[in-house]
Amino acid sequence: MTYVTPLFMRLRWRNAILPFLVVMLSASLAVPQTQSTTTPSGQTTTPTTQKPQVPEAGGPEGDTGPIAVPKKKTEDEPPPEKPAKVKNPEGLEDFSLRVNVPLVSVDVSVLTKDGQFIPGLKGGNFKVFEDGVEQKLTNFNQTTAPITAVLLVEFANTNYAFIGDMLRGSYSFLNMLKPEDWTAVVSYDMKPTILVDFTQDKRAVAGALNMLRIPGFSETNLFDALYDTIDRIDSIEGRKYIVLISSGRDTFSKLTYDKILAKLKNTQNITIYAVSTGEAAREWYDSHGAMGSITRLDYLQADNQMNTFAKMTGGQAFHPRFEAEFPEIFQQIGNDIRNEYVLSYHPTNTKQDGTYRKLKVELVGPDGSPLKVTDQHNKNVKYQVVARDGYKAKQVVE
Repeated sequence: MTYVTPLFMRLRWRNAILPFLVVMLSASLAVPQTQSTTTPSGQTTTPTTQKPQVPEAGGPEGDTGPIAVPKKKTEDEPPPEKPAKVKNPEGLEDFSLRVNVPLVSVDVSVLTKDGQFIPGLKGGNFKVFEDGVEQKLTNFNQTTAPITAVLLVEFANTNYAFIGDMLRGSYSFLNMLKPEDWTAVVSYDMKPTILVDFTQDKRAVAGALNMLRIPGFSETNLFDALYDTIDRIDSIEGRKYIVLISSGRDTFSKLTYDKILAKLKNTQNITIYAVSTGEAAREWYDSHGAMGSITRLDYLQADNQMNTFAKMTGGQAFHPRFEAEFPEIFQQIGNDIRNEYVLSYHPTNTKQDGTYRKLKVELVGPDGSPLKVTDQHNKNVKYQVVARDGYKAKQVVE
């Protein structure tokens, strides 16, 4: 029988419990330990484990802690600074004004009974009335400038007396041209034909006139030719002139007389000088009983149309009977279109309604009475004021 001494028993017990102690010690190290502190008064306090600080806005709990949600700003952001207001100088009021008033210009010729231009007039000598209401002039000047003109001639197979007058008038027009003038030549019968475009070469103009020898058609479509010519030159800047040499008769135009008059009302910068042809031949046929009443009425209507074209646009109409009159007529036309008074004003009627406004120009003296013009012998001189009858106001499209 074997006996175990107490020493061996203690060794066996120690060997058996030692692994258990190691395991327990390891487990105790894994658990957070709290430290106790002793206050000066002898009390023992055990601090608590601090939790992570939650943001001010709070938030839901996540696996690794609370989820921070940014807190909305309670204070409003300051508004952007306004730009500094520009101050007007002292004594200047604060106001805003926008004016859209059209400017009307009227070309005026003052001529003696012999067709001589009367120079030297002042702005105070002119009064302009629009629809009977006097207008205040804002600008006045006398112009002497080169001309831009179209020579529009009737070249139809009617009667050589008409063609002869047309050629005499055309060559008289050529002789009064100056080197700085711009001229185009257009002939018409059934339709208009441009013989030479705008040029300052008088030889080119003479060459175009030399082509007018053998006419073709007998139709004289004046309205179509005049309308087409106005359309072609309307876009050219500045003053334009049409020197119309024609019998005034229209036989087969597509356009009517009313339409050509409406076209003239809408055109402000084109002046027509009309010269009739065949006056001597007409009188000869009428005196010999070769012209019936219908034909006579037809030519009277033609003369009236030529007068209307000139008067509406501020030009003049001439009805020469003798060959010697043609050079004088075209010399007068040259003087008229090179020497004019230009009057400008802002109309009191500011409506842009497309209506036709009637114009009237008068000459007055310093005392407001009608102006008296005298010659070198101190004799009164009769004169006439030549200006367009009116104009059509602009039409505003809404």
